[in-house]
Amino acid sequence: MKIRTVFVCFAIIVSCAAEVLAGAPHQIAGFALGGKIEDYSDRLRMDSELPIRYAEYLKEVEIGDIPGFKSGLVVYGDCASPGRIARIKLKYADSSEKFYDTLLEKLKKRFGKPQEWRGDPFHVMSAWKWSFTDEKGNRIGMILQHNTEDSTEKLGNVIKLYMYNFLEEELECFEQKQPKESRPARREVEKVEKAAGWDDLMPK
Repeated sequence: MKIRTVFVCFAIIVSCAAEVLAGAPHQIAGFALGGKIEDYSDRLRMDSELPIRYAEYLKEVEIGDIPGFKSGLVVYGDCASPGRIARIKLKYADSSEKFYDTLLEKLKKRFGKPQEWRGDPFHVMSAWKWSFTDEKGNRIGMILQHNTEDSTEKLGNVIKLYMYNFLEEELECFEQKQPKESRPARREVEKVEKAAGWDDLMPK
């Protein structure tokens, strides 16, 4: 009986893991992790391109006008793989809590329950994090947050999609090129004219 129970539990774990692998998100709003930034120049404000402060091995650029989104940044490498997209951060046009609650439920149905609460105890900022590993072994993070008051974070509804290993590769490349004494301290690596459907607003 015990052996059968263990086998059933193992089968469930394997099944769930397979779903996570198959369902790991890689893109949102037409931008794909691992894609080349130049392939999206017509959807970006390329004149806004800047290196990220304290993370000069990365650059960021603002998105253009995309239905369903108010603003956003696409981050890409500038060392290990110049131009490779490593992080996408987008603010939705709808900043309401109702929109956040609806989107959260839709994300749960598509990707399963989030693994980590990233908000505060009083829900001034609500934030949930999912973690995935895709079929190539890439480690992907996704965060959905709703913020009403915290001025240190973007207000409204924001989604973040990023590839851990791409960010790590860029940092390691940068550090290898810097004299040891000059290396910065490590830090943790993280107008709409027409309507957009829910599928356009969710990672895929």
